[in-house]
Amino acid sequence: MTLNGKRAIQDDYADDYAWCYGCGRLNEAGLQLRTVWEGEQTVTIYTPRKEHTAIPGFVYGGLIASIIDCHGTGSAALALHRKNGHEPGDGVEPPRFVTASLHVDFIKPTPQDIPLKAVGTVEEIHPKKWKVHTELYAGEECCVKGEVVAALMPKTMMK
Repeated sequence: MTLNGKRAIQDDYADDYAWCYGCGRLNEAGLQLRTVWEGEQTVTIYTPRKEHTAIPGFVYGGLIASIIDCHGTGSAALALHRKNGHEPGDGVEPPRFVTASLHVDFIKPTPQDIPLKAVGTVEEIHPKKWKVHTELYAGEECCVKGEVVAALMPKTMMK
């Protein structure tokens, strides 16, 4: 799958690790979020479904937190993959990250029925931990700011 004509990092995750509710491409019931590079920032775009309503006309905050979460771990994977000399689609399996911390600030209510765009800035804070600062937009309006500290998936979680 492509986003803005670019291959997403989640499309290169090994099948054993492609089941996340937020970004797992193999989870048909999930959101199937995708994250790509856009210049030096990362982008995820998602249009909420009717069942993602908090109150009529506005998006449920838990969905927004899920977008920030998976955007953060996907962004960390993109950054480390690039640091290791690779890009999505080059045939090399990317690293997988899990969320070490998630912080979300809801700036204003997020309207329903409009694509949401998460834009991330990635910062390496340790060889195994990356911080991703994300702003989530509905159209031109920034509705949410979030931060994810993503840690390399521990070997104890791998098959």
